Amino acid sequence: MDKKEFSQIRQHFGKTQKQIAQLLGISLKAVQSYEQGWRNIPASTERQLLFLLTLKSSFSKTNRPCWGMRKCPTEIKQNCPAWEFQAGYICWLINGTICQGEVQERWQTKIRICHQCKVFRSILPFLKKN
Repeated sequence: MDKKEFSQIRQHFGKTQKQIAQLLGISLKAVQSYEQGWRNIPASTERQLLFLLTLKSSFSKTNRPCWGMRKCPTEIKQNCPAWEFQAGYICWLINGTICQGEVQERWQTKIRICHQCKVFRSILPFLKKN
């Protein structure tokens, strides 16, 4: 997640920097540093922010789970943690999912793939592209 995405999500929530810091359990200085690009946004903060965004979106109420949207074959679906935990609308949150035919173990690699996926993009329709 880059500084622009972080700022856009905060603004989408209608939160001040102080309010988003409280919501995420981090310091105001950290939020300011992320939005200025002085510090990288930790994976844990990114995941928490995206999870809250998912909760606020209507995705889970209106869309099919990832394995349905992506038409995963049965053998892949049954070995995927998203299927195991019935988390097809938050598959991007779970490491070890089988995306693009491979197990995605590292957050940084996985989230890059997720940014191209219609499941993930459905929670971020308001984001302006760089």
